[in-house]
Amino acid sequence: MAAKRKELKSSRLYSAIKDLIADHRFQPGVRLNVEKLTREFGVSRVPVWEAMRRLEQEGLLQTIPNRGVFMAQMSLERAFELFQVRGALERLAGRLAAEKSDRKTLSAIEKCLARQLRAVGKGDLVAYSQLDYEIHSLIYQKIGNRILQEMLESIKTRMQPVNLQVAPILIKLYEDHRAILQGLRAKDPDRVEKAFQSHNRRVLKRISEEIQAQEKRNPGRAKRRSLKIDKGIIRA
Repeated sequence: MAAKRKELKSSRLYSAIKDLIADHRFQPGVRLNVEKLTREFGVSRVPVWEAMRRLEQEGLLQTIPNRGVFMAQMSLERAFELFQVRGALERLAGRLAAEKSDRKTLSAIEKCLARQLRAVGKGDLVAYSQLDYEIHSLIYQKIGNRILQEMLESIKTRMQPVNLQVAPILIKLYEDHRAILQGLRAKDPDRVEKAFQSHNRRVLKRISEEIQAQEKRNPGRAKRRSLKIDKGIIRA
């Protein structure tokens, strides 16, 4: 019985810390303060370390000997791949959500968008990203397909540890969210799918631009990447 309670506590901590990561509490590359987390959750170090080991296995955290636990820094190439998959899944999710969204969900998305517009005006990227996460989660909850929802939630969480400068397209991303909401209100699957497609293409284009900029700054890196692709090795 004691072992079961310990497993449950560790599982809850794992979910709680994962939610903090998804909510942009920790930026890529920063060190996590284990002592602070134990105080925040009112637990011992053991379940916190167990939760972190699980998150490390998923690629969200990285342990550096004699230094501590750090947020992982995902490569832009891997982020591109994840957004490709997410984009395909979200087009289907949008169609399903268009048929099932209710007033409560639409009202919640509207409130998020009002706050998100203020974040755009202030250039607050963290607040914008947190609201982006919330908006997409609200939509996922209405698709009525548990397998699809689990896949989307997993991909969305894995997207967090990546440095991507979205400031130049922030207002356009907000407008995409507004178009998605309008399609949901109209219960128009085609309209919602089109808005999601535009939203994801915009992000993919931005990631591609940043990859190209990196390669211009470091031509040797671009050459190494090209060689790896030619050999059929997928970059992690």
